[in-house]
Amino acid sequence: MQMLRILRAEIESQEELDIAMAKLQQQRIKDEIMDTVILVQHPEIVTLGPKAQRDGALDDPAISDYPTRVVDRGGGMTYHGPGQLVVYPIIKWQVGEQSVRNIINRLEDWVMAALADCGIEGYRDDRMMGVWLEGYKVCSIGLAFKHWVSRHGLALNYNTNPNRVESLSCCGLPAGMTTSLQALGHTHDLEGRILDRVRLEKALLVLAEQYLDRMPTEPEDWAVELVA
Repeated sequence: MQMLRILRAEIESQEELDIAMAKLQQQRIKDEIMDTVILVQHPEIVTLGPKAQRDGALDDPAISDYPTRVVDRGGGMTYHGPGQLVVYPIIKWQVGEQSVRNIINRLEDWVMAALADCGIEGYRDDRMMGVWLEGYKVCSIGLAFKHWVSRHGLALNYNTNPNRVESLSCCGLPAGMTTSLQALGHTHDLEGRILDRVRLEKALLVLAEQYLDRMPTEPEDWAVELVA
């Protein structure tokens, strides 16, 4: 089984991670590095994919109160900020795995399994890819591929600042349709542990082998990672 390198960052800017991801993607294409997943949080920013630009999201007055950045992943408007776990898979998907829809489904299944490990029943919704809970979207997914190596990834809202993500029409959904676990009253798992970044990361890493078919390494500190 292939290994999956886990790099864990604290709070890093989305722009810096985007630049690093592009370099790591090129390295993975050339087989200079193994499959890699980056775990990170970002300072508050709204990223705008091609769909958001086509839909006129840049003209939406609601985003005037947020820093924004145009990115090249799939999807539309996505919020990033404190209280959100961002997972970036720099993975070379093999021949039998090379379906964008199937890859997105695997990431959705991975997140749903991690939530189930915490006692939460997430699901898919025909309105938009990602993971939903009680009629609201709590996890967004948007990827970019080059030679079947993925970049960008997923964003799971567990305790975002009140009314920040809710004020936006994320991914073309009406404002208020995207929220966090905390806002829906999910603050602890079934054993009483706080549903924070540490708890969710632990669930994802325990389930990574099952859902990504790759064995994760012990997390390494992003601060010591040098991206050439």
